[in-house]
Amino acid sequence: MNRVFVETMFLSFVVGIIISPFFIAAFRKLHFGQQIRDEGPRRHLNKAGTPTMGGVVFLLASLPVVMLYASRTTLLYLAVLLTVGNGLIGFADDFLKVALKRSLGLRARSKIIGQTIIVIIFFLIWRNLGFDTVVAIPLTEYRFDLGIYYLPFLLLFVIGTTNAVNLTDGIDGLAAGAAILALLAYLLISVMQGAAELAQFSAALIGGTFAFLIFNLHPARVFMGDVGSLSLGGALAALAILTKTELFLVIIGGVFVLETLSVIIQVIFFQATGKRVFRMSPLHHHYELGGHSEWRVVTGFWALGFIFAIVGLIKLGAF
Repeated sequence: MNRVFVETMFLSFVVGIIISPFFIAAFRKLHFGQQIRDEGPRRHLNKAGTPTMGGVVFLLASLPVVMLYASRTTLLYLAVLLTVGNGLIGFADDFLKVALKRSLGLRARSKIIGQTIIVIIFFLIWRNLGFDTVVAIPLTEYRFDLGIYYLPFLLLFVIGTTNAVNLTDGIDGLAAGAAILALLAYLLISVMQGAAELAQFSAALIGGTFAFLIFNLHPARVFMGDVGSLSLGGALAALAILTKTELFLVIIGGVFVLETLSVIIQVIFFQATGKRVFRMSPLHHHYELGGHSEWRVVTGFWALGFIFAIVGLIKLGAF
């Protein structure tokens, strides 16, 4: 790996390690604590009050570094746009829930309107760069030109990705670790395509997120909140779009896909039959309620995430 990417990753990590304790202390002092659902696993109830909104930490650790050291191209600005834009939506949601004590946070309609505006701005700039609207189907030779339907596809893709990461953020370290593995894959893809600025963007986020993960491991001292999960989802969506590997993210981010599918299956099956497929969804709660320790579930999902990332890279010809 190019030395500059390692340096970017390391610098973001160091910044994250330095600033994390200060933000954790500040969030605790401001009573920005996590609210725990009563219907969740009972052992999660002792996590109530743990500082949240920790995604602010890895954003502040990584984005200034990449903006200082990477080439400031339109591609980089587009990646930052989707990351920060979705992060701001998540921040507003978190702030309403933890600071203003509005349990439901930001309304779903408001989130969708915000994401729609961000995606439209992204699309207009992206299209002006000369990108095509062709989408490759993984594991096949098929490629489809979506034409005018690419914009709604982008909107669904970004909303789906951000929500998938958000659903995965349910136990200590799971979402952060899975995101790091997917970002590592996109670091290699960006290098393979010669997109140095996207590689540095990936490297910086890996470093910042890994620093956050140190404090997010079980028992977590801080949670990432929606500001973290939505920004990471936005970053992964941006990298997939800008490297023209949109649907390959389904493989590379397979853990996020499985978590989302478990929720969809649970809801549909319950509405149709009144019975549940899983003990609880998302999927990680199913295994928790089956008697597995939180750490065992997380490491198992990380291993699965690693396999998904490797398979995705192989199918893209990275190996």
